[in-house]
This record gives sequence, C-alpha cells and structure tokens, in this order.
Amino acid sequence: QVQLVESGGGLVQAGGSLRLSCTDSRSKFNLKAMGWFRQRPGKQRELVATITSGGITMYADSVEGRFTIPRDNAKNTVNLQMNSLTPDDTGVYYCRADVIDYLRPGRGFWGQGTQVTVSS
Repeated sequence: QVQLVESGGGLVQAGGSLRLSCTDSRSKFNLKAMGWFRQRPGKQRELVATITSGGITMYADSVEGRFTIPRDNAKNTVNLQMNSLTPDDTGVYYCRADVIDYLRPGRGFWGQGTQVTVSS
C-alpha cells in the first residue's frame, strides 16, 4: 500500500525559498494525481497545487507564479518548489496522492504534514 513520506519543511525569512518533497517509498505501482494542501492558522485546509501523471498542473491563485510542482514518476515523488515566500504562506503542508488522475475528496492518501514557517 501507499506510504507518503514528506521532507523539506522549516523556517525561512520572507522572500526566501523552500523545496518540499513527498515520496511514496512503499507502493509497487505508480501514483497518478499528486498534490499539496496546506492549513494556515485560523483557516480551513486548502488546495495549493496538483499535477497529473501526464504533467498537467494546477495552482491556487495565491501561489500562481511563485510555486511549482515538479514530479518524477519513476520515483513516485512530487516536490513543491516555493519561491518568494511571505508570512501568509505559513502553515502545515500536506502531500496527497491518488491512484487515478484526480484527487478524490475523502479518498487517496495523505502525508503526515510538514510545518512551513515564514518570518517577516
């Protein structure tokens, strides 16, 4: 079965960059849709970016032009490259994956979450 392992969270100053990584090291099969959610303080969990197995990407308006979501299908890995970070980007970031090219609500798999903190 799928086990998502995340890394790369931490503390960074405004204007800096972080690169998150999420890898399924357990499954024998390639995942299709993968993506990142985040939960900012006092807010509901929100979708940040997604990428299909074919490389089609989608970004939330709040991160468009600053974040990218590259993946390596051979390694079942998805990254989140975060540039020009602001304090409003602070939150817990979660990796998600599914076995079809759509992240079905209430389905699929979740990572454990990794904290991203952006200071002024």
